[in-house]
Amino acid sequence: MSEAQTSPQNDIRGVLIQTAGGRLLLPNATIAEVLSYAQPDPVEGAPGWLLGRMRWRGWQLPLVAFADMAGIARENAELGSKVVVLKAMGGNPRAPYFALLTQGFPRLVTVAAAALTADADQEGLPAGIQARVHLNEDAALVPDLEGIEHLINQALATAA
Repeated sequence: MSEAQTSPQNDIRGVLIQTAGGRLLLPNATIAEVLSYAQPDPVEGAPGWLLGRMRWRGWQLPLVAFADMAGIARENAELGSKVVVLKAMGGNPRAPYFALLTQGFPRLVTVAAAALTADADQEGLPAGIQARVHLNEDAALVPDLEGIEHLINQALATAA
């Protein structure tokens, strides 16, 4: 690798978010805010992974239990749970944010190209997961944010 490929200027800031099914690795820029969990307003007819809608800065955000949605673990909201508000990537001006249930605060990390490796097994990735990776010693999942938004939109359209 050349000096330019390994320099700190090419590193990005990321966050590791703990969910019931493991850790999610996201760019820090996708996170708008971290909040304490509060019971959301239910959405009639929505799948179990769509916990409801929560109020945030004048928006009604869908709150997702990621591990349930991906089918990798049962996720329960409990005392100490947090909610991460994410910037939506799909460009829908009526839904510029959504929220994920987490287990504790996200951990800020530096993501260097040399420290990030893709898992050899990328077969059969669950819904909402783009890749399995390792960041240094930490196994993590890279979520498919656009795919998650699509699943949320489908669930809300079906429930309406």
